[in-house]
Amino acid sequence: MLEQIYKEFRAGMAKSCEMLEGEFARLRTSRANPAILDGIRVNYYGTPTPLKQVANISVPEPRQLVVQPWDRSVLPEIEKAILRSELGLNPKVEGNLIRLQIPPLTEERRRELVRLCGKLTEEARVAVRNLRREANEQIKHREKDKKISEDDAKTGNKKVQELTDDYIARLDELFKKKEAEILDK
Repeated sequence: MLEQIYKEFRAGMAKSCEMLEGEFARLRTSRANPAILDGIRVNYYGTPTPLKQVANISVPEPRQLVVQPWDRSVLPEIEKAILRSELGLNPKVEGNLIRLQIPPLTEERRRELVRLCGKLTEEARVAVRNLRREANEQIKHREKDKKISEDDAKTGNKKVQELTDDYIARLDELFKKKEAEILDK
């Protein structure tokens, strides 16, 4: 009976970790990473389409991205979309591809990114704590309905807390890793 609660709880917490990793991947650091372009949508024949669906994105050098559209006619739209994004990148059109140089981050911008990472990590921690609260409420309801014993409820609450601590430690580890990546020159 409690295993179902644990299973749902683990799935929700794993999703929180994945979402944090995805948010971190979109943050621009000094290294080129195709994931920073994930949020860009291109006007493709009147439809806003994710950039990665209309072009191939590669990393030929540590500080450079190359965007090569499959349909050359969409090249100006890709350029406009990159300029409209808040990434601070200047696209250079070269024939049928776009080169994006990733400039080094200033110390001030690095600190801003670390603060943003901290904020995102705290939001993920809150999500995990909310999941813990929901799991504990489910355990309490099952105990109240006499579906589980009082001892099982205490054991269940203890197990939920252990899982919570484990996932919060994972979130903190993700934050430390991203912080080191941002501060690395």
